[in-house]
Amino acid sequence: MRYQSQSVAKLYFFGALTIFALQLLFGLVGATMYIAPTLISPDILPFSVVRMIHTNALIVWLLLGFFGATYFLLPEETESEIFSPFLAKLQFWLFFVAAVVCVVGYLFGYYDGRSYLEQPIYIKLGIVAVCVIFLFNISMTALKGRKTVITNILLLGLWGCVVFFLFAFYLPANVVIDKMFWWWVVHLWVEGVWELIMASILAFLLIKLTGVDREIVEKWLYVIVGAALFSGILGTGHHYYWIGAPGYWQWIGSIFSAVEPLPFFAMVVFAFGMVWKGRREHPNKAALLWSLGCAVTSFFGAGVWGFMHTLSFINYYTHGTQFTAAHGHLSFYGAYAMVNIAMITYALPILLKREPYNQGLNIASFWLMTGGVYTMTAGLTIAGLLQSHLQYVAGQDYMDVQQQLKLFYVIRLVGGVMTALGLAVHLVALAPPRRAPVRVVAVAPAE
Repeated sequence: MRYQSQSVAKLYFFGALTIFALQLLFGLVGATMYIAPTLISPDILPFSVVRMIHTNALIVWLLLGFFGATYFLLPEETESEIFSPFLAKLQFWLFFVAAVVCVVGYLFGYYDGRSYLEQPIYIKLGIVAVCVIFLFNISMTALKGRKTVITNILLLGLWGCVVFFLFAFYLPANVVIDKMFWWWVVHLWVEGVWELIMASILAFLLIKLTGVDREIVEKWLYVIVGAALFSGILGTGHHYYWIGAPGYWQWIGSIFSAVEPLPFFAMVVFAFGMVWKGRREHPNKAALLWSLGCAVTSFFGAGVWGFMHTLSFINYYTHGTQFTAAHGHLSFYGAYAMVNIAMITYALPILLKREPYNQGLNIASFWLMTGGVYTMTAGLTIAGLLQSHLQYVAGQDYMDVQQQLKLFYVIRLVGGVMTALGLAVHLVALAPPRRAPVRVVAVAPAE
């Protein structure tokens, strides 16, 4: 480890993995409720609260991963220490404690009604305070050190992430306007500024793992980021189809959303191209596998599955069905979960001052976790297609249709169990290797 202040990233990585485990736990509970709705009494644990914790935990652990990745790579990119390691540690504990308090509050009915933004106002204010600390710390670090394309794009993404969160405080009385600006947080995060963060982290990893010249990576990064912003901003229109917005959004949303797979395809070409051109045999094969898996799965999840139901005349039937859930699971996992796990896999051996370890287990966790998410996606995709036809074309009742989808909900649960087992294997892979016991051999004294 070249810079001592990089060690603060350990807090964020371990915190992210903890919240990831919580997310999967509540995901399994929610998936079970689809199959056996009365297994847990709604008076004890309503499904709405289970879903709320599952989705909010996803956002929290991904953000923790982004924060940790930033604190790890920024010293390397700027060639200087973090401006204030104390502020970085304070930020972590404030954010982590706020997340725990928020989850406990959800269990007792303390939440707002807006999906993904259910945090009470005092938690939202706490999040803003944490973000101000973070942005101050990383901006001061960037200003005093070397300037790189990776740093600039990463900071643009992180600043955008915080700025767009401020729309969570805007609560207009008109429901249509409320939903329009709600998407300014949710969509412009996951299909806008978060893509900049992901691309920056992936570029950093590929430089370290392949040894490709920085100039080549930076040129690709400009192309990917430009395409992502061009398509992502106006692509917000595909969320405006059925909320009461003007009809021209059906054209704008369809056209620009159809372009959104292009930056993800460019990322696949970029990642594999860098590995092909690379001249370095890095010992951390697992980190490279997670990095390549991120590029491929994000293309399928965000690109292919997103495109399949983004055109307005198709979305008319698939909107709000399990097909949306299939797209959501595969895209979040591929684009953001995998890049965080790739960074954790690369950085922790360095932070813990050990050589890349337990590579076999780590690679096994990749295939088990990724296989689980693809299994979930397959089940939810078929369920969504059947639901669209039976409910909106054949005109069957919603609850009658749900009864016919149980088999695919079982498949989704099996995929969820596989994903949870994959995370368990990954955590075992991160554990320090066992040391062989020292054998003491008695030597007879010389006569």
